[in-house]
Amino acid sequence: MDGFLTVGHPAAVAAVRAMLGGSVPHAVLITGPASVGKAALASDLAAALLCTGATGDARPCRQCRGCRTVEHGNHPDLHWLVPVGTGNQIVIGGEDAKVRPGVRDLVEELSLLPVEGGLRVAIVRDVHRANDDAQSALLKTLEEPPPGTHLLLCADDEELLMPTIRSRCARLRLGTVNVRDVERLLVGRDLADAPTAARLARVSAGRPGIAIAYAASPEALQARDEIARTFLDLLGEGPAVRLAAAKGLQGRAAELAKRLAPLVVDDTADQPAMPRGARGKAAARPARAAAPVEDEGADDADAEAGKGAKVTPQERRAALGLLIETWRDVARDIALVGRGAARSARDPGLLEEYESAARDLDRGAAAAFVARTVRAQELLTGNVTPELILDTLLLRWPARRRAA
Repeated sequence: MDGFLTVGHPAAVAAVRAMLGGSVPHAVLITGPASVGKAALASDLAAALLCTGATGDARPCRQCRGCRTVEHGNHPDLHWLVPVGTGNQIVIGGEDAKVRPGVRDLVEELSLLPVEGGLRVAIVRDVHRANDDAQSALLKTLEEPPPGTHLLLCADDEELLMPTIRSRCARLRLGTVNVRDVERLLVGRDLADAPTAARLARVSAGRPGIAIAYAASPEALQARDEIARTFLDLLGEGPAVRLAAAKGLQGRAAELAKRLAPLVVDDTADQPAMPRGARGKAAARPARAAAPVEDEGADDADAEAGKGAKVTPQERRAALGLLIETWRDVARDIALVGRGAARSARDPGLLEEYESAARDLDRGAAAAFVARTVRAQELLTGNVTPELILDTLLLRWPARRRAA
């Protein structure tokens, strides 16, 4: 039995098996796009390190107590640290670990002797969201790790980490998963029938975590479809109509984000990587959502979402991030169809609309807009107001020649 549950990353799994057959580094950095399976691979490696039923690269056996408790999320020697609170950051911690655990709390746990008498393993998810103080504290642990400990770091963008952190880790890079593998995953787990699985694999762009989330929430997929069709409709509208559509798009995106957020817990494809009963201050499950923070423009987005409650700036930015991602996919598909590459489109269900748009737009307009969405995502991670980013994109969205 293959004890690895990671899907679609044979080269990375082979690299981890080679580590297990020799010597596993005290720190491993797993990087790649969000929702492709970084936490799944980290969890597989953790299970192997804590496995007591096999040795070498035959680990994890998935039968012993160690493997079972890792899979069930209650192994006392496996600790998790995740971003929490306003700003969705990993912090240095040490003050109120029950509310906002941080790196210091994790280090305190790792300094204790193993409960099961073997190793201690820590998985730091989304380590790229660690602030400067937290990274500095983590660096000290990487430089002088406690005996018998392994740190497994997962990051979407390793360039956001201190070079000294990267240099002290063995690195594994994951890419997106082949769409056929995502299809087989969805069908094999009875999450979707074959046609739906094929569509979700494309829409998710080879990210199993996203595909699973959409399979679990047809309403979220419907919201995404409505957003995509709105963008197509706006190709034939002028500036006034486009700007007036901003609030509705924000509201729909907020609904989409709200439906997906509980489902995309982390980027694991095959298993609930977050422990349900983890031990210790820093091990853990995510803290409760931070208290809402009032921010300019939040009322309008909430009213459109129909909820009437305040949203945090973090939630608004997350919603706009999903909106831009969907927008980029629409623009990309239009550009591909215009070049005669319709088979590569991510959403075949909109091919007729894409073909119509490609005929009516200036050559290269859709491709140029894809680049604008990439820049918009970069601005979104900074201090630029989300509403300003959205309005600018709406005005720069290409216009049909016959409507110009």
